[in-house]
Amino acid sequence: MQFRVLITAPYMRMAIDEFRPVFEQEGIEIVIAPRQERFEEEELLEMMTDIDGVICGDDCFTKRVLQKANRLKVISKWGTGIDSIDQDACRELGIVLGNTPDAFSKAVADTVLGYVLNFARKLVQLDRAVRKGDWEKVPCAALHECTLGVIGVGNVGKQIVRRAIAFGMRVLGNDLEQMPEEFLTETGIEMVSKEKLLGQADFVSLNCTLNPTSLHLISDSEFALMKDTAVIINTSRGPVIDEPALIRALQDKKIAGAAMDVFEVEPLPLDSELLGMENVLLASHNANSSAEAWEKVHRNTIKNLFNGLREAVT
Repeated sequence: MQFRVLITAPYMRMAIDEFRPVFEQEGIEIVIAPRQERFEEEELLEMMTDIDGVICGDDCFTKRVLQKANRLKVISKWGTGIDSIDQDACRELGIVLGNTPDAFSKAVADTVLGYVLNFARKLVQLDRAVRKGDWEKVPCAALHECTLGVIGVGNVGKQIVRRAIAFGMRVLGNDLEQMPEEFLTETGIEMVSKEKLLGQADFVSLNCTLNPTSLHLISDSEFALMKDTAVIINTSRGPVIDEPALIRALQDKKIAGAAMDVFEVEPLPLDSELLGMENVLLASHNANSSAEAWEKVHRNTIKNLFNGLREAVT
């Protein structure tokens, strides 16, 4: 039996020529979506006719989409986060849902420490100054003088903590889950309330999953608790931060800066006020970039897809 599989995941589309023979061997016809970061509900509704499986990115697979896709048997998410997929609807409709847990923890942790180092050592600021002919001597901080707050101490958060400890930073953590005793002993992290963390941290890294408890976890009241010298870093999901509140906090100098790999709307709209702020570092949802990790996720995503399709015919 031949299956039709829609591929919307940007990273899978980039590598499709490498894996096309594998799909052909399995008798699978692949349908490549137009190049785009994320498909919304209305767009998916038009694409799901006669589709048996999907390899997706952060696309909005709502219940309405899943109900219309009457041939859909499996959704294989490229990556870890499945917050944009209605998991209850998948269970209700018998659609297999697969992902790759803990896929990019090390790469994302490296990105977070890169942002911390940049703001502490003023690397981009000094580069810009020298290019303009300014030979400035500016005050910087050594990392052992700084406190890092990690909100969400899961797989990524733990990797960040280990790296920060290696730099001699004091690390505060906040998480709904109890931390393993061996991890607390290994790292010396102090688990505290969100309010205490925000009040004491020089850098705040957001590394929680997106769910009803984390939607706009950081908004006006949270920014009001932070030091006016603090920097916030978001490599988790865009909606964890209330973006208009972030812009207000930066404009009013309630915080000193931000590093954003993810946004409430992706790609970041060209009229976003964040684009004009020199104390903000912006990236294209690229913190997961790692050749080794990408290859692992490519293969696991395809395996999850094939397993789901085989399950449907047994």
